[in-house]
Amino acid sequence: MQILCKPSYTFVHKPDKLLVRRLIDFVESGLIMVRYRAAVAFILTMIAVMLVSFGGIAEAKTLSYTPAQVEEIQTYAAEVSELRDRLPELAKLIQDENWTFARNFIHGPLGELRTKMAYISRSLVPTEQAKAREQANETFKGFVAIDAAAEKKDYKAAIRNFGKAVKSLDAFLELVPGA
Repeated sequence: MQILCKPSYTFVHKPDKLLVRRLIDFVESGLIMVRYRAAVAFILTMIAVMLVSFGGIAEAKTLSYTPAQVEEIQTYAAEVSELRDRLPELAKLIQDENWTFARNFIHGPLGELRTKMAYISRSLVPTEQAKAREQANETFKGFVAIDAAAEKKDYKAAIRNFGKAVKSLDAFLELVPGA
């Protein structure tokens, strides 16, 4: 028996064989995996950007000293102050034109002054470090000039540079916290 009437609509559409073949080739070619990897990479990048940008606002670090830092700086500053208190001995040697002992004093007891001042300079807050280094350098230039003047036995140059060295050393000590 044959059906004489053919329905005018179909409930199931049979796919075209060529379309199915192209879809299979597309999947097998790995193009979907490439797109999938690109999508995953994009999503991970977006997550990373969001984590970095919304991770929270970092609080500004305050430029201050901890009690331990102040104590350590004060220890070195006390040693520098002791050497500062010995500068009248150098002035007396210059006054007496005792050039050999003046040079020995600069290279001896005052020789460790540079190391201590450099440590203090590095320990200060960044805003004070440049000023401290400048004052320390001026102090050392003064002592080098006194040494050169003592070698030449030039009293006026030695006294003039002694005043500059004392002034810059005092300015350095004013930068020390808690001084």
